[in-house]
Amino acid sequence: MSKFFEYFKENMDGLGLPCPESLFATQALAVQTVKTLIEYVEKYGPRTLVRDLVGAGTRLEKLGLYATGGVAFYTGAVIGSLAVATGRTLAGGTSIAEVLSIARQSHINTPWLPAMLQRYPGFVNPQIGTRKMYRYAARPHR
Repeated sequence: MSKFFEYFKENMDGLGLPCPESLFATQALAVQTVKTLIEYVEKYGPRTLVRDLVGAGTRLEKLGLYATGGVAFYTGAVIGSLAVATGRTLAGGTSIAEVLSIARQSHINTPWLPAMLQRYPGFVNPQIGTRKMYRYAARPHR
């Protein structure tokens, strides 16, 4: 297991979210996965559920463990974890500003990302004790 994935998984586990190694093993693979997630959010809207993404025949079937969660929420958590893992791999930490910088550099920045990171700062700060509860608060209501 790479250090990148170790840090990425640690952050996602802290949020109580799945992160299959086949989708996030390296920074490049994680960025590609995020791009796929962003395309899906932009096509179907931020309130779309992961189960809809899984059922659409994408390569993201392994996210079925989180089928009732929102795609935009999950994507925000993944982008935060990507930045945390990158920051820890390179320098030992990260901030929301660094997350946004990494997102811009990786061409995965979206208009809704800053608001998502402000609303859920635990995406990038493992010291926030209630961050595992985010997934329950963020469930889209249909």
